[in-house]
Amino acid sequence: MNSIIELGILQVAAAYIFSLIVLVIVKVRGISREKEIIISTIRMTLQLIFTGYVLVYIFENMNPWITVLVILIMEVFAIHNIFKRTKDELSKKMKTIIAGSMAAGTLVSLIFFLFVVIQISPWYNPRYFIPIAGMLIGNSMTGISLGVDRLVDGMNSKKHMVESSLMLGATPKMAAKEIVDNAFDAAILPTINSMVGMGIVFLPGMMTGQILSGTSPVTAIEYQIAIMMGILGSVSLTVILFVQLGYRTFFNDQDQLTLND
Repeated sequence: MNSIIELGILQVAAAYIFSLIVLVIVKVRGISREKEIIISTIRMTLQLIFTGYVLVYIFENMNPWITVLVILIMEVFAIHNIFKRTKDELSKKMKTIIAGSMAAGTLVSLIFFLFVVIQISPWYNPRYFIPIAGMLIGNSMTGISLGVDRLVDGMNSKKHMVESSLMLGATPKMAAKEIVDNAFDAAILPTINSMVGMGIVFLPGMMTGQILSGTSPVTAIEYQIAIMMGILGSVSLTVILFVQLGYRTFFNDQDQLTLND
């Protein structure tokens, strides 16, 4: 009764009909997205197949060094993606702050979640370590990406407001407070919105996967609640570290607004 339904190659191939439907729609509507859709579909397929075989090897050959290496690789790729997603040119100092905030926020949240909440044994068990790290790092990456765009855009569009505040005697922290708060709000809003609709509007991927694998819905719910709290904490911690340190890159040692010129 609890056995999962195995999908054959033809069944998986049948799912690609949805990609073909999207291609037809954009073609008919004259939207030039065919190349992106095809590339993203192929890339997603190859990446997941490769990841699947790698995870099989890692799960069957548990090793603390391999687990740590995988987490480091995930962090590096996440940080690289943040740099690529940002529309504006980032200074070296800003990039350092982004990398540090991502590493510190996600690793602290991950360690607390695995050792205090789940209490895994052994500590490097990749079956728990890697999937949970992926969810925390992935969501934090999205959060910081939004935070970077909002912070940079705010400092540029509200340059005169910041300069006026400085001339009136405000410190850089006071002058940039509204922009920093807006950046933090924009970064965590997607996570909050997903939590609001969870369980009623949609069933999240982790919970759905556990249920499909035969896990009790109650157990799946317990894990989902715990991981959502972990995601919220990880996103909040990484973003608050970034905005609290990142805004300073727009000012020089004399507290003058430079906008990274």
